[in-house]
Parts: sequence; C-alpha cells; structure tokens
Amino acid sequence: MCTNIRFCTFCIVGVERRVSGLSDMMASTRGFFPVFVVALLAGVFLASLPSGVQSIGVCYGIIANNLPPPREVVQLYRSKGITNMRIYSVQPQAIRALHGSGIRLMLGTTNNDVAVLAGSLSAATSWVHANVKPYHSAGVTIRYIAVGNEITGGAAQSILAAMRNLNKALAAARLGGIKVSTAVRFDVITNSFPPSAAVFAQPYMVDVARHLASTNAPLLANVYPYFAYIGNPRDIKLNYATFQPGATPVRDAGNGLIYTNLFNAMVDAMYAALEKAGAPSVRVVVSESGWPSAGGFAATPENARAYNQGLIDHVAHGTPKKPGHMEAYVFAMFNENQKPGLETERHFGLFYPNKRPVYHINFAGGRLAPANHTNAHGFGGH
Repeated sequence: MCTNIRFCTFCIVGVERRVSGLSDMMASTRGFFPVFVVALLAGVFLASLPSGVQSIGVCYGIIANNLPPPREVVQLYRSKGITNMRIYSVQPQAIRALHGSGIRLMLGTTNNDVAVLAGSLSAATSWVHANVKPYHSAGVTIRYIAVGNEITGGAAQSILAAMRNLNKALAAARLGGIKVSTAVRFDVITNSFPPSAAVFAQPYMVDVARHLASTNAPLLANVYPYFAYIGNPRDIKLNYATFQPGATPVRDAGNGLIYTNLFNAMVDAMYAALEKAGAPSVRVVVSESGWPSAGGFAATPENARAYNQGLIDHVAHGTPKKPGHMEAYVFAMFNENQKPGLETERHFGLFYPNKRPVYHINFAGGRLAPANHTNAHGFGGH
C-alpha cells in the first residue's frame, strides 16, 4: 500500500492507495484509489431501488483462505436479495454456481490479460469461447465484461484495443448484448471541483469514452469517499462522507447544482468529464464503493454501516446531474484475510467468512435501526 495525499487550499488533490502483489487468479485488487474531492464535500452512493429494478450489486473478492464454497456464497446473495455480482477474474466454480440464480454478473479480465486481448482478435475470440460462451450457454447471465481494474501507466494504452477486440469477438459469438467496459479509478479525471469543471486527465480516456458511447456501454468507476475523508478529516465532515443528516449544501458555481454528499459530487464529476469528451450519453456504473469496519481511522462498524446503508438507500435517486435510477456495487461481500496493504483492506466485507454479518444491512433500503457498536468519531462530523 502506498498512500500519497496532496492538498491545495480548496480541495484534496489526491488520495492514493495501492493494493499490489496479486496473482492473476486472485485479481480482486482495487489498485490505486486516489480520490479527488472538495474539502467541503463528502458522501457516498448506492440506494435500494423500487421493486423490480435491479440496482444493487456486491463485489465477490476471493483473496482469503477461509471463505465459504461458491454455492453457499450464491445462496447468501440470493437470501439477501442481491441481484448483481462482480468478480475480478474468471472463477469457474463461482460462475457455475450462478446458474439458475437470477444473479447477473460483471466478469473481469485480469490486468495481465489486457495486453494479450489487445494484441489480436484471435486472442479475444479464444478468451470469449473459453470464458464467456460456455457459461452463457449454461444459463449464466453475464451483463458486463470489465477489461481490467484500475489499469495505470503505459498499460492503459491497451485498454481500448482490448475492448474493441472483445466486442468483435462477442458479436461473432452472437453475444453482442454483453457490454464491454473498463473499471477506472477516480484519478482518471482532474479539475474535479467544482464537479462541472472535471475533465479526463489523459487523452486515452477520451477515446475510451467515445468508444463506450458507440457501443452503448457504461463507464465503470470505483468511487471511495472513505479515502477522501481520512485524507482530510479536518475539512471533510463525517456526516458528508456517510450520508448522515446535517451536511452543509455546496453549490456548483458552474451549473448551479447543489451537493450534500461527496459521493454525488464524485459521480457527477465523472459525468462532466464524459460530456467534455464528447460522450454525454455514457452512463456511470459505480463498480466499487465501500467503507471498512476496522483496521484504521474512522473504520468502525457504525461508520461502515452508515455509509453502505446510505449507499443502498441512495441508488434509486441518482445524482443532481443525473437523477433517477443508478447502478452500484458495494465492496465487498466478505472480509478477506489475505489482502495485502493496510489493515483496513481486510475489513471491507459486509460478512465474515462464516457468513455472519459484520453489521446489519437492509438491502431493501430503509432507515437504520439502532446499532450495537460505538462510533468513536461520531456521525455528525467535527
């Protein structure tokens, strides 16, 4: 884990976190999570949807040696009414366990796969025939393919070619309904305050955005207000960061929109960057968001519960710029005892490996009931 925080007068310019050293078969990492924010903003996202609308997903990470078998995991998803699952690499047992479950899947390629997939259409065709077509034929609903997770540096230049080849391979296999995208960290944008000023930091993202528009696919974005808060707890109020009441509204002078939580501001910054890239039709799917329950500053069951329940309760409402139904994935289903990095990395789970909840979450939405844990930092900010 590498943490690098840079401050300016009005905003946190970056909060970086790194999860490294993972094998291809355990690619559930979140890489760097820089979070560009305004010191006045803070919040979260993911709300329970109206009946029949499938908005809630949970990421199924496997960097642990004590997790339940995949069939039990799928049963737990179903028992909680969780309708979408994200996995970070091809996990045959987990995918097979989804058969007949009604759960829709976001399937990731590993970051190491991306250069190979970009290199030739035949490689993408082989990947689709090995890792998509058999499961689709068996009745597993694969909704998205995420080309890597938070790819940075020179490797990011291969994302677009890999996406194009996978789209062609899926079309040839008569699987064109599966949308291909990539999961990005928040520092793909810059000038994020006010949100309306945001632009993509690198030219390759403009090309990616326009390609997504041409295929009617969403941009997958990992959004973590938690890291913004711990980077500047003096200026960012905890209630802003956890969807609690009392947040001071902040007006975006660029468009007049009002923000009462950081999550909305971060997501709308992504939308502003998409617009400036010539891709205003591309929607944002929040492919990760969460809050740790232990292991570090502000990482308590109370705060984690407040954030994640707030996210679930928020999804049906959207953001000031894009009101209405949203789609988001909570990170993560389980605490993962072999995750590298800071201790908080091992405490993002909604459940312990024995399937006991870390704290109560109502996936149908609604108000929080009184909790049994003590919050050392309080819900009301500072």
